[in-house]
Amino acid sequence: MALIAIAADKGAPGVTTTAIALAAVWPRPVLLAECDPAGGDIVYRLPSDDGARLDPRRGLLSLAVAARRGLQPGQIWEHAQKLRGGLDVLLGVTTAEQGGGLEPLWGPVGGVLSALPQADVIADCGRLGADGPYYELLAHAAAIVLIIRPSLGEVVRLRDRAAAVSTAVRKRNGHGGRVGVLVVADHRGFSRALAQVRQALGRDNPVSVLGGIAYEPKSAEMLRGEWGGKLDKSLLIRTAREVAGQLAGQRATGQSPAAGPAVGPVSAAGPVSAAGPVPAAAAPGPALAQPSYAAAVRTRHGGPAGSADVPAAEPGGR
Repeated sequence: MALIAIAADKGAPGVTTTAIALAAVWPRPVLLAECDPAGGDIVYRLPSDDGARLDPRRGLLSLAVAARRGLQPGQIWEHAQKLRGGLDVLLGVTTAEQGGGLEPLWGPVGGVLSALPQADVIADCGRLGADGPYYELLAHAAAIVLIIRPSLGEVVRLRDRAAAVSTAVRKRNGHGGRVGVLVVADHRGFSRALAQVRQALGRDNPVSVLGGIAYEPKSAEMLRGEWGGKLDKSLLIRTAREVAGQLAGQRATGQSPAAGPAVGPVSAAGPVSAAGPVPAAAAPGPALAQPSYAAAVRTRHGGPAGSADVPAAEPGGR
């Protein structure tokens, strides 16, 4: 299906949190892939489906071993694990040294992730460095989403970096204009921050502002535990749901994120349950996404849809 790369130019202004939030409310079956060459921390942040620690040996590292004998998209599921609530995750490396050892494989890994059957892939790509082997993975992405904070310095720097990223990708696959910007901003100045970033980027820039993710540290912390009504109604998740709907809609219509929104915000709750985000999956690969929040709870827990103890889906919006 489609590979969506989430990354930042400098620092780490919420890339992992944004990737997790988008995967949690993605309106289709999805795999969260940790593809940060500097090393990720999902193995330390999130528990497995049974509440235990995720296996750090199972993920990109085990996939790299299998790649010596050739790699097919369907093999990805053999190296994925489930987070609490059922979200499928492909763990990445934990150190930059391990990431450096994967340099010859970033292209093939990007190829199989972009062709994964039955699911889209949200890839946490961390901070983008200079053009190099890692860009072979980005060249397979249907969309590259750069996360920034709405400061003048970050926006000015991003204008040049976004063009460089687009050029590096175009050099590898012949296509450009697939880079979009997602603004992480405090909810009190959300609309103003988006408008300022759009103005600073300018109309002639090859990238456009896709939207924003609300900066809510408390909600971000809640992503590490049980999913519940309070988190589901938070601004973090509501804004993530809008962005997820927009990106998924663009992929369905074949439009580039740089072309601007293909559809309006999607308010459907997406496949989440009271126990956690995401589609229940049958091995290998996920089942089809449930059509609503209540249906997901009914499927997972056997209770009637719309029962009193199931919170209603919160419409998208800020």
